[in-house]
Amino acid sequence: MPTELNATHDPARRSWVESANADGIDFPIQNLPFGVFDDGKGARGGVALGDRIIDLTALLKAGAISGPAAEAACGESLLPLFACARQDVSALRAALSDLYRADATGDRSAAEAALVPMSDAALLMPAKPAAFTDFCTSADHILRMAGRGGRTPMPAWATLPVAYNGRASSVAVSGTPVVRPVGQVVPPGSSAMVVAAEPMLDFELEFGAWLGGPVNALGETVGMARAEEILFGCCLVNDWSARAIQFYEMLLGPHLGKSFLTTISPWVVTMEALAPFRVAGRGRTGDQPDLPAYLNAPFDRQAGGLNVEVVAELDTGNGPHTIVRTNVAELFWTLAQMVTHQASGGAPLEVGDLIATGTVSGAADEARACLVEITKLGEEPLVLPDGTKRVMLEDGDTLTLRAKAVAEGYVPIGFGPCAGTIAPARGAA
Repeated sequence: MPTELNATHDPARRSWVESANADGIDFPIQNLPFGVFDDGKGARGGVALGDRIIDLTALLKAGAISGPAAEAACGESLLPLFACARQDVSALRAALSDLYRADATGDRSAAEAALVPMSDAALLMPAKPAAFTDFCTSADHILRMAGRGGRTPMPAWATLPVAYNGRASSVAVSGTPVVRPVGQVVPPGSSAMVVAAEPMLDFELEFGAWLGGPVNALGETVGMARAEEILFGCCLVNDWSARAIQFYEMLLGPHLGKSFLTTISPWVVTMEALAPFRVAGRGRTGDQPDLPAYLNAPFDRQAGGLNVEVVAELDTGNGPHTIVRTNVAELFWTLAQMVTHQASGGAPLEVGDLIATGTVSGAADEARACLVEITKLGEEPLVLPDGTKRVMLEDGDTLTLRAKAVAEGYVPIGFGPCAGTIAPARGAA
């Protein structure tokens, strides 16, 4: 079941770390996301608070925190933390919230000594994904893309969360250069295949979730309630797309058009922190099929969605311009449904699996969450406020995703940027 609200969600709570109280900050004390950083003293686990990183190793050594989650969160990877019992992770968040709240009575000197300026640290991958599954769970994206070709989408999109198994080895942290891939393509206006640099490089604004435990054994399925327990926390995902490679190779499914890079934001926002922002799952219209029984749970219909506003900013060299505004709540399928379906055939999940929602497109024009949708496959170029035009991404462009979870009466929390700059192709293979 979704996490119940507790003292860490209190909108009146403030921190003695003043930057955590600033309007619009991604990391107020109500958030406390986990990550891995290196400030020149080695990679280790930390928690974001305002414009600072809480060095968990320093706190543990000082005796300011304790417990299995505290020990698991200190290393070069968050995989041991993902495997911790939910109550142990909750206890660690509560201890950190109490230690850094404005009226804290704990060891202030140890808490201050553990703060590292975020600007002085490199933010690293929180963990190496055990596996990466990319879903396609936006009805608006599916119907819009099929409509461009005058096709009717296969009926499966409305009865199950469609997905493919991606390439975990090419998932990388925000800031990693996006090297334009080379592959087999049919260039626009041509009918012949050539091996060339990708001419139609696109982004996909997505939302992701890291899985914890307890996972299933081979041949075992996962019910909806257990799927909710397995969800550890969320991040932003940009599943970069080489459209010409993708369109040419799509006999069996995405392969090289999707495997060259997937960018994620470095901070993992826990499902507990997201508890105030749960909303009803997207409803179905009368002409859409009923939910299959294994994907149908009352708690998920009532609170399976997340009210997370996401934007994409494109910077072509003259400053960033917002080109997408959408919301995770518009997705046709929930995270728990994705997890349950992933295991429904008996495939074992693993601690550290990363799942992504696919393109988070909504019904509005501004919620078209990739360039293929925005430009209608190149028919209507995107025109930025400075007059720059784009059909697809060009070398030197920077695409950044940002998001805020919002709910009336609660302090908004963010995810940090998920960004990449396009680098030229390295040459034909």
